Amino acid sequence: MPVARPESQEPRVIAHVDMDCFYVQVEQRRNPDLRGVPTAVVQYNSWKGGGLIAVGYEARNFGVKRSMRGDEAKRVCPDIQLVQVPVARGKADLNLYRSAGSEVVAILSTKGKCERASIDEVYLDLTDAAKSMLLESPPAMLDSIPEEALKSHVLGLSSGENKGEDDVRKWLCQPDADYQDKLLACGTIIVAELRVRVLQETKFTCSAGIAHNKMLAKLASPMHKPAQQTVVPATSVPDLLASLPVKKMKQLGGKLGTSLQDDLGVNTVGDLLKFSEQKLQDLYGINTGMWLWKIARGINGDEVEDRLLPKSHGCGKTFPGPMALKTTSSVKQWLNQLCEELSERIQSDLDQNKRIAQTLTLHARAFKEDELDLLKKFPSKSCPLRYGTSKIQEDAMHLFESGLSDFLNSKNLGWGITSLAVGASKIVDIPNGTTSILKYLTEKRTSCNPSDCSDALPGEPDHGTSSISQKDADTKSYKECKVPFESEVEENPKTKASRESASDSKGLFDRDANVKGTILRYFSGGCSSNQRSTSEVETNQLEEEEEKISSSTANITSSHPNLNLNQNKNALSENWIYNIEEIDPSVVDELPLEIQREIRGWIHPSKRINTAKRGSTIAHYFSPARK
Repeated sequence: MPVARPESQEPRVIAHVDMDCFYVQVEQRRNPDLRGVPTAVVQYNSWKGGGLIAVGYEARNFGVKRSMRGDEAKRVCPDIQLVQVPVARGKADLNLYRSAGSEVVAILSTKGKCERASIDEVYLDLTDAAKSMLLESPPAMLDSIPEEALKSHVLGLSSGENKGEDDVRKWLCQPDADYQDKLLACGTIIVAELRVRVLQETKFTCSAGIAHNKMLAKLASPMHKPAQQTVVPATSVPDLLASLPVKKMKQLGGKLGTSLQDDLGVNTVGDLLKFSEQKLQDLYGINTGMWLWKIARGINGDEVEDRLLPKSHGCGKTFPGPMALKTTSSVKQWLNQLCEELSERIQSDLDQNKRIAQTLTLHARAFKEDELDLLKKFPSKSCPLRYGTSKIQEDAMHLFESGLSDFLNSKNLGWGITSLAVGASKIVDIPNGTTSILKYLTEKRTSCNPSDCSDALPGEPDHGTSSISQKDADTKSYKECKVPFESEVEENPKTKASRESASDSKGLFDRDANVKGTILRYFSGGCSSNQRSTSEVETNQLEEEEEKISSSTANITSSHPNLNLNQNKNALSENWIYNIEEIDPSVVDELPLEIQREIRGWIHPSKRINTAKRGSTIAHYFSPARK
């Protein structure tokens, strides 16, 4: 339900910028021959020529609407050009349009806080930019007003009808206007200049609404399209809302708007002025009642969030009519494809923007066969998100099975799925400075020759290459890539003996062991400044090292008889040691969930006897293998 937020005490300048038939414009930029020609973008399928997802203004003049299918659009406008959306994994691939939208956002965000509301719409908070302009170069002092700004539609000017650019110029430069309208005039010029830049740099046109809050700016942007802008001075708000159909207001298009119409006889937003705040709160609750009272007066305190990236990622597919999915295997097939796309997108978000998603959600629309209860909806299901395509696919299928069980209520009925979608939400930024876990396990790490050792993260290639044998390379790594312990601080003799025993042994951390999917993948040894080539290591030195390792292995084995330390004697590991007291718990909380669980498993292993002094070596945090 909507919630009323406190309105800012300071005047604001908010703009809502909406691209004009954006998908069509993107296709026209790809193929200039489509410019000026009736065009629509279609998500093709075999049912009636597919569904239209964008219709150009030239096609709209012939009566083509988005609600039509491709075959119907051709009957209405025989010359229409239907451009198919790129297809990937059997569904529409919108990456082309997302990328084009990012070009526009990059331009619009140069003047203030920018909130990307969707692929083709953006909110801007231009308050600071307008204040600066009013201080440094107010409209009245400009040598010339940008032509695009003079074409603005200013509501309430000359009884709602602009008589021409001269009237707009007078409004922009009026000396006796209040501070709020002066800021709005500056915002009008700023938005006009931004729209010109967007056209010049991307070849896209856009429309805009400029007002003192997000709600009014959103209402104004579609009032004059395409490639125009509308301004809403405070004095024009009552007339604007008096005639605005209640269903046109955001958040009143559903049940709440229907209730206002049926129960209170409210047909326009202005009709709400007849009811007191207390009356609306009695009928719809404190929060919703207060919100209704405020919107009737054009009051809205929603802030523009400084967000250039989406709050969530989603992938969906519809299966209308005979295309409905009626078996678990067919659902699984489509879920796997949707999850594959979702996995790619969240991984790309992680790589490019250092953001991680935390929740996986499944949505579906379904029907039951031979069942009177047709109104029951398929319940949405959520769970913690695990990165990796196969894991997302597995979890999504479990969510579907749980939802289907609730939907059927344990009845053995036939069913069909007409829509399926998966989403990743609760996306948060990874804290600055978060890198490899090695950063938190050692106090310092000396320089390293890239050709000798690597610190590649999971999914990144190891660029270190060498022609020497694996045995020589691992021996060299063992001898030269030891991580310093506590920055040369003097140790307790017992701790030192235990550390040296673990440090010289092979078995605990075999580089060639199968550690895929565990935190061990993140560890690679740091190299010391003594970078000697393998050719400098004499054969007798290698033999001495192997003898030491064999001796140390025997000692470890005697203490931990269940540990298998001889899986690969020729492969020597990099070594790393840390004190548990030196790990900041807040750092662990900032790591991905899987890594958090694994590290906490080391720190607080369950149901085992800890005979070693806590904090001595990492070897003591691994439970012996059970027989």
